[in-house]
Amino acid sequence: MNIILKYRGREVTDAEVVFIRDLIAAHPTLSRRRLSQELCRAWNWVQPNGQLRDMVCRGLMLALHRAGQIALPDRRQASRNPLVERSKPTAVEIACRPIHASLPSLGPLRLEQVRRTPAESLFNSLIEQHHYLGYTQPVGEHLKYLVFAEEQLLACLAWSSAPRHLGPRDRFLGWSAPMRRRNIHLIANNLRFLVLPWVKVPHLASHILGRMARQLSADWERMYGHPLYFLETFVDPDRFRGTCYRAANWIVLGRTTGRGKDDQTHRPNRSLKEVLGYPLARHFRHLLSQP
Repeated sequence: MNIILKYRGREVTDAEVVFIRDLIAAHPTLSRRRLSQELCRAWNWVQPNGQLRDMVCRGLMLALHRAGQIALPDRRQASRNPLVERSKPTAVEIACRPIHASLPSLGPLRLEQVRRTPAESLFNSLIEQHHYLGYTQPVGEHLKYLVFAEEQLLACLAWSSAPRHLGPRDRFLGWSAPMRRRNIHLIANNLRFLVLPWVKVPHLASHILGRMARQLSADWERMYGHPLYFLETFVDPDRFRGTCYRAANWIVLGRTTGRGKDDQTHRPNRSLKEVLGYPLARHFRHLLSQP
C-alpha cells in the first residue's frame, strides 16, 4: 500500500482513499460534516473520552479533496471561525484589596476548576486584564483554574493540549515520532499562570504549582477520560527567569528554535523560549512510550 497523505499524525493509504470515495458515493445526500462523522465511525476514530475526532477528520478529508484524491460535496453554508470572530472577554470587576502576607497565614488554598462553569468568564476577564499575553481561547483539551484562600482570589492557571512538535521535550522523553503521535494527549501545557498583581505572598507561585501537580491529572481524567503523565511550559527568558517553576522542581529541558509550528523557512521568526517540564508519574518515560 502506498501512503497518499499524512495529516495530523495519521497516514492515509491508497486503499483508504478508495474507501472514502466509496463512502461518499454511498451517501450522496450527506453534508461534509455528516460524511466526516460517518468516516470516524467506520474507522473507530475517537478521542480518549469516546467523542468522534470529527474536526480532525473533516480537515483530513478537505486536504484529500484539495489534493484531487476525493470529491467532496459542495459546502452547504459558509464556514465560520469562532476563534477569529470571538470578542475579547468582558471585564469583570472584583475587589483588589492588597494582600501582603506569609504563605502559612493564608491557610489552606482551594484550586477550583472553572471551565464550563459560571466562573469561567471571571477567569477569562482576569487573564485579559492582568496577564502580559492577554486572553487567548485554548484549542483542544484544556482546563482553567482559580486559586482561593477562603474567599480571597489569588491566582489563575490555564492548562491546554501540548504542542505536537517540541524538540527539547521529545529528546528528554526519548520519543520517536510514532510515540509522540500516540501519546501527545498525555501531556498538558501550562498556557497561562497569573498571580494577581495585588497579591504579594512569598513562595505562593511555587506552592500553587506543587498543588496543581497533585490535582491536575485526576481533573483531566474526569473531563477527558485519560490521565496526564507530564507537564510542560514555556518561559520567555527576556522577561522571566522561571523562578517559581524551578523552585517547584520543574526541569529545564532546553530552548525552542524560534521557528514556530508552521515554519517553512527554517529560520527563527520569533523569540526563543525556555522549555521546562515536570513528570507526574515515577515511570513517566515508560508510560509515555506505550502503545
